[in-house]
Amino acid sequence: MMKDKRYRVANREAIIGVVLVLLNFGMWYGFAYGMGGGDPKDYTYILGFPAWFFYSCIVTTITMLVLIAILLKFVFKEVPLDDEEEEK
Repeated sequence: MMKDKRYRVANREAIIGVVLVLLNFGMWYGFAYGMGGGDPKDYTYILGFPAWFFYSCIVTTITMLVLIAILLKFVFKEVPLDDEEEEK
């Protein structure tokens, strides 16, 4: 069953997906809790948002969208889902 190359492609892409989720969470958590502590009157603001919110929610989301678009374009492959034995 594991001889089918579709399983290798699916496993590789699943691992990439898990890494992306962990990267997204790590960036969000790092910015939100790394920059967000302290007294709110000491916050710096970017475009009207506190810097921790801007980086954790806006920049992280844009970064992940760009990264996912690049991966979809250059790394992920389209794999036929129909059974190869049926075609023979």
